[in-house]
Amino acid sequence: MTTKTHTPVLNVLVVGATGSIGRLVVDEALRRGHVVRALVRDASRARALASAAQRIEGDLTRVDTLLPAVEGVDAIVFTHGANGGGRNGVEQVDYGAVRNILQALGGRSVRVALMTSIGATNRDGAYNRSTQAHDWKRRGERLVRASGMPYTVVRPGWFDYNAADQHRLVFLQGDKRQAGDPSDGVVARQQIAQVLVHSLTSDAARNKTLELVAERGAAQSDLDSLFGALLVDQPEALDGILDEPNMPLVSEPARVKEDYERLLATSTPIHGAIPDWIEHVSDEQYRADFTGQAN
Repeated sequence: MTTKTHTPVLNVLVVGATGSIGRLVVDEALRRGHVVRALVRDASRARALASAAQRIEGDLTRVDTLLPAVEGVDAIVFTHGANGGGRNGVEQVDYGAVRNILQALGGRSVRVALMTSIGATNRDGAYNRSTQAHDWKRRGERLVRASGMPYTVVRPGWFDYNAADQHRLVFLQGDKRQAGDPSDGVVARQQIAQVLVHSLTSDAARNKTLELVAERGAAQSDLDSLFGALLVDQPEALDGILDEPNMPLVSEPARVKEDYERLLATSTPIHGAIPDWIEHVSDEQYRADFTGQAN
């Protein structure tokens, strides 16, 4: 079967545009002919961005400041990440930015590319135990999947730890590499940006979750073939298709459950009024409380 790639001109919002990946995403999106809007906290600190990109100020922790940023966009690339602030900072930025952008959209559907991290489902490693960064990134992934919008979740390996001849991309699923060091996989920042931007116009990338690493060899020109070999996430499931089910919804913080409830109020599920991930919640009382319905 041949996979068709559409290449329309999109109005693309880049979240985290001044970061090490975000700057490259801005450049790559412009190179592909898209109209680019760079979301920045302070426009005076975004002078290094390409002049063709529109700068728009917004605070990722405040929904009201994000309304102008999302107005009229067709696609959003999330490359943001917390820079300090401890556990609160991780929750407010890594997770909160996704929640707040989706809330600002008000139920309007756009194409989403979300960058998180290889090892995002590893809850027991020392890094996650001390920071909860993986947990909050994963909850951000879940919000995107629950939104009903078309998406691609990209979990890159260690940035720029690749050798000079290490550019052959490998797309993995199931998040099995969890050593917490570069042995999990490495990849160039530039290639991360290319994959994120390409996913926006690729039918083959729709509703898929992958870990992105590079092995020795030349970079491939046909990314659709790599996306096409991946399994699609189960419709309306909260987690990636092969992810370990080690974060039960019934054990999640109440504020996270409330965020899912708000998403349900504005999104349009694909297969009826109650998403599959609620149908399979094991705690019957929570399901009744959350949806107002029971089996």
